[in-house]
Amino acid sequence: MDAQASIRSLFLDGPVGRLEALLNAGVPDAAYAALVCHPHPLYGGTLHNKVVFHAMKALNSFGFPVLRFNFRGAGLSQGEHHGQGEVEDARVALDWLDHEFHRPVIFAGFSFGAAVGLPAACSDQRVKAVIGLGLPVSPIGDRSYEFRFLEGCAKPKLFVSGERDQFATPAQLKSLIGPLPEPKKLVLIAGADHFFEGRLREMRETIEQWVGDAVNI
Repeated sequence: MDAQASIRSLFLDGPVGRLEALLNAGVPDAAYAALVCHPHPLYGGTLHNKVVFHAMKALNSFGFPVLRFNFRGAGLSQGEHHGQGEVEDARVALDWLDHEFHRPVIFAGFSFGAAVGLPAACSDQRVKAVIGLGLPVSPIGDRSYEFRFLEGCAKPKLFVSGERDQFATPAQLKSLIGPLPEPKKLVLIAGADHFFEGRLREMRETIEQWVGDAVNI
């Protein structure tokens, strides 16, 4: 699709300054728009992260316009990373997508991007389905994340992690996701670590299959 070949560079008006962003164009009659959030900026996470890129490609393959952006303090985004305000950054991105496309949204976040993006997405009625990649159930550095809010998230939910993820064992993920309301799906990719190194294709195909089935494209 020629429309999807277009990439637009832009800045969002964030709570503490401009947020650098890229929009991969979709088709005019796209059923959804999509947002993908990147991993921890203090560990090199940006919108150019490989997992984020492949998640974007999976969602864009359906013709959805897909927005990626850098959290405050990452890349060319203004502000500083403190780990508290990034949920608001994600809300700004959701607002921008709604204003630009007036379509329901599918959210995807990787690692830190899932930890801070999912709270914004799960509480937003405009978001119809959520994807958590490499959910950091165990602490990253000196920071741990709380996922109890997922107990109230009745939207379709896909969780994809590597069986060898350094920040979440299969047992931890099953314990977390088991009690969550349906619909939900957990996919553990054999041999994959937290960054899906060497297994990005499987991760991408998992997203594509789930979106095609669960979101009724």
